[in-house]
Amino acid sequence: MNEWFELSEPWWHFAARGVLTYVGLLVLMRVSGKRSFGEMSAFDVLVLVLVGGTLRTAIIGDDHSYLGAFIGVASILLANKGMGWLCTRMPRFNRMVEGLPAELVRNGKRDPVEMRRQDLPEAAFNRALHAAGMEDESTVVIGRLEPNGKITFVRDMGKQTLR
Repeated sequence: MNEWFELSEPWWHFAARGVLTYVGLLVLMRVSGKRSFGEMSAFDVLVLVLVGGTLRTAIIGDDHSYLGAFIGVASILLANKGMGWLCTRMPRFNRMVEGLPAELVRNGKRDPVEMRRQDLPEAAFNRALHAAGMEDESTVVIGRLEPNGKITFVRDMGKQTLR
């Protein structure tokens, strides 16, 4: 039972690896675009599982103790808490971390160039429209791909029809 708590490296190695892995993955997710995990498809779940398994070694290396894994997880949770604290107090930092929304629809017209730039397939856009209770974008004043990957729509209330 003692081997459960015997670390192969100093405790702070696990903490530093956890934080560096968190920050590195955050940068990779930011670079990969807004749609990375906004609408979880089977491909996204697969990527999530593979990323988690791959990064395990980056965090705890060859250590087989329970303590090393818990130190790594605790450091990731603390880094996440710290990132949240910074983002709520520093709007510029938050914009850098999250990004800005992308305008997909303006006054009932889709922007196909922006949709391609955001790697947003027509089918995914249409699903978002249907989920919002619309057949098409003709009643949309503005439609945006938010930094969290969700698509939001603001309707022109004067053009709404009863169903």
